[in-house]
Amino acid sequence: MDKDFLTVVNKISEKLTARGLKLSVAESCTGGYISNAITDMPGASKFFELGVVSYTAEAKKRVLGVRPSFLKKHGIVSEETAVAMAGAVRKLGQSQVSLSITGVAGPEQLEGMEVGIVFVAASVRDVVESEGMRFTGDRETIKRKSALEALRYLNRVLDLWL
Repeated sequence: MDKDFLTVVNKISEKLTARGLKLSVAESCTGGYISNAITDMPGASKFFELGVVSYTAEAKKRVLGVRPSFLKKHGIVSEETAVAMAGAVRKLGQSQVSLSITGVAGPEQLEGMEVGIVFVAASVRDVVESEGMRFTGDRETIKRKSALEALRYLNRVLDLWL
């Protein structure tokens, strides 16, 4: 595992394991990169409950239960959708903590959103924090940077709410 990912996943693991909390993740633009980084760590099952790749709008509706009218209003790449995904995956995984990410990895724009625009949300019980981010590079670089920064964001949120 990449040292940067290992460092942040270890921090998250320590915080969640010490409190007996479970994490569920909903990914879109990262295509499973976050879940892969987490499960690269031996013992991840102590804190990692569930990872869902809801890549299309249809998957966000069918798997996560995000309402079609919500996606029509806010788009599949929005801070609001990231928040909805975080709440839905936390419920789906019956976990206390969740992380979600949606964005545009490229090479083309999506819904008028520029390549590299990403929204993350982290939920600790009923509290949800969210943030927009922007990355540059090719598709793989954007996916990697997005996954790493989403995990770092979760770690910061855990520092605030645990």
